[in-house]
Amino acid sequence: MDVEADLSSRPFLVICVLVGVPIIGWLSWRELSSQSRERAVHVPVIDKQSVVFASRTFDPAAPPADMPPLAAGENAECDSDFQANASVGGETRQIDATHATVTITRIKMTLQLNITIWLPAGVTQHVAEHEEGHREISESYYQTADKKAERIAANYMGRRVDISGSDLSAESNQALHEMATEITNEYNKELNPEPAQLLYDTITDHSRNEVVVKDAVAHALKNVSVEWEPPATN
Repeated sequence: MDVEADLSSRPFLVICVLVGVPIIGWLSWRELSSQSRERAVHVPVIDKQSVVFASRTFDPAAPPADMPPLAAGENAECDSDFQANASVGGETRQIDATHATVTITRIKMTLQLNITIWLPAGVTQHVAEHEEGHREISESYYQTADKKAERIAANYMGRRVDISGSDLSAESNQALHEMATEITNEYNKELNPEPAQLLYDTITDHSRNEVVVKDAVAHALKNVSVEWEPPATN
């Protein structure tokens, strides 16, 4: 028996603002012949979409409803929306009426990055260039996103999960759903451009100093692992 689960997640990143989006999943079942069950485990498929970019101007006195809220002290922002959709398929081998083993045989991940720069009417060139720096950092992380996704997904290929219960179909679906969740969560955690974005804002004082954007971007990307310290928690 072959089962498949899809799970979509929308990560985050609006300059310094994290946007949480609920996870959505859908499941499907279909029967396969015994010959199909014996097929070899395949490598994961990673589909990295092209970056979609837009620049929008807004009235600070009446910002549009679809514009993310500005952080304190900000008058412009770069909204970078990293998305990942994991589709996980597997074979279920029934042991008895209430026990079975699910083996992951297929994983496909679709990756996307949508970037929108929001600029107030009459914005200075310096502020506009600052937001382009945020865009450059996001696109830099996305350049290697497919490699991260492939490595993460490969670790799940062939993995086996023992399930039990009176409804093995539901248990198989749940197992694959959980695997899809783990894969997308691991991808989001490893990608995570937020520290580099925050370091960039620290270097440039949110565009309020005269540091050259190109230099600030290069410094943030190169040194984030050693210079960035997360805020202390109580």
